[in-house]
Amino acid sequence: MKHIVVLISGNGSNLQAIIDACQQKKINGTISAVFSNKADAFGLERAREAGIPAHALAASEFASREAFDRQLMQEIDAWAPDVVVLAGYMRILSPAFVARYSGRLLNIHPSLLPKYPGLHTHRQVLENGDEEHGTSVHFVTDELDGGPVILQAKVPVFEGDDEDEITARVQHQEHAIYPLVVSWFIDGRLKMRHNAAWLDDVQLPPQGHAAE
Repeated sequence: MKHIVVLISGNGSNLQAIIDACQQKKINGTISAVFSNKADAFGLERAREAGIPAHALAASEFASREAFDRQLMQEIDAWAPDVVVLAGYMRILSPAFVARYSGRLLNIHPSLLPKYPGLHTHRQVLENGDEEHGTSVHFVTDELDGGPVILQAKVPVFEGDDEDEITARVQHQEHAIYPLVVSWFIDGRLKMRHNAAWLDDVQLPPQGHAAE
């Protein structure tokens, strides 16, 4: 059985989607542990409800980002993960962390990358009058939200939308595509080579896999 470790900072709705997919055998793996940098993250409750070991590390207890990440790596490695999944994990990762899990570190970002890396993507979409928005699953590299895109899902933006409406629309798509990408990785279909995403030995375009 392949092992998944998930990192969260908040509500954990994408974590829940992956828990459900594992339970439904849509992912041929198991979530071994969940880690958060916030002790009060609701996602830790989701993990405990599912019988998954849940851990919190407080950044205030460490002298530096590197020291925090060293401890986190040590704790993650105890579970020997095949893949590390960032699901709303809101800390910038140190280069050492990214290097340790290179090629097996996934993230989901609420925009159609390369548009709107970083925070407040829904607000930027509204401010710029975009008619289309979405979400991207990508491999993590040292560039913030800049690793090779694996899969994107698009959503329309309607006149009069507010941030909450757009967030809900995007999250609905996230909960569909993130478990799918995790399953591709667990099944050995998805790899990162030469800073590009490959699915079934075919290099994906910059926007990731496009459904026929």
